[in-house]
Amino acid sequence: MHYNANLTADRPTFVTHLECGMTGERYDADMLQGLSRVGRPLLVRYDLDGVRAAVSPADLSQRPADLWRYRELLPVRKVENIVSLGEIATPIVSLRKIGAAAGAAKLLVKDEGRLPTGSFKARGLVMAISMAKELGVTTIAMPTNGNAGAAAAAYAAQAGIEAVIFCPDDTPEINVREIAAQGARVYRVNGLIDDCGKLVAAGKEANGWFDLSTLKEPYRIEGKKTMGLELAEQLRWELPDVIFYPTGGGTGLIGMWKAFAELEALGWIGSKRPRMVAVQAEGCAPMVRAWEAGERHATR
Repeated sequence: MHYNANLTADRPTFVTHLECGMTGERYDADMLQGLSRVGRPLLVRYDLDGVRAAVSPADLSQRPADLWRYRELLPVRKVENIVSLGEIATPIVSLRKIGAAAGAAKLLVKDEGRLPTGSFKARGLVMAISMAKELGVTTIAMPTNGNAGAAAAAYAAQAGIEAVIFCPDDTPEINVREIAAQGARVYRVNGLIDDCGKLVAAGKEANGWFDLSTLKEPYRIEGKKTMGLELAEQLRWELPDVIFYPTGGGTGLIGMWKAFAELEALGWIGSKRPRMVAVQAEGCAPMVRAWEAGERHATR
């Protein structure tokens, strides 16, 4: 039997609990949560037996081609809390000439620029803001180098939630202006992204802001997870050999891997996993630094 909270009035819901990614400790999914007691991200867990009984790949093909087609594997319980700006399924484009030049038999790119606010950051922030609305958040705050802040500001404006965004000094002016144009309070900080994060933490304590920073709450991972769900469906439930992924804090890598684990548990894909290649800019490379140092965990 699937878990069905009192919050649910309009459709089945399958979230059972939140779980610390390191210790496995369980947390209530219907309360506002940040990090676990040991300071690690919380992962959303589902009644996958219930999902399997409720939906099949064939059912998905009959639904609108958007992010919300995977609703049984997403955390929003009430449809009225979905804060959507039109998150379409992004196309996969074949790069034949570039692939041939690189010696790749088949090189594909998933064009995430078709999403609202023009980047894949929309996936994580639509889910985080929708859940912030569902759980009663009134003000969110986060540090950003640009695209994530624009997405957060856009969805927060749609939800009627105040957004406070901090950008490092070297953030391009066009990004700062975009965030401001979406209605957020945006500040350019004389420092780096870490300094912006410290200001968010201080504001959280002093003003009660909800910290929407990378991996500081459970739901950006669930939004980024839809990249993996969508990719698997578009490739007819056969995962690629290699995925090259541009990343900052690693949310999308975690999300896609979580998607593949859930799909295998549902019996929709097999045990094959792609080789994941994290690509990072020199100015924001916590994954690369951790890998080169032989560390198990990355720090910002």
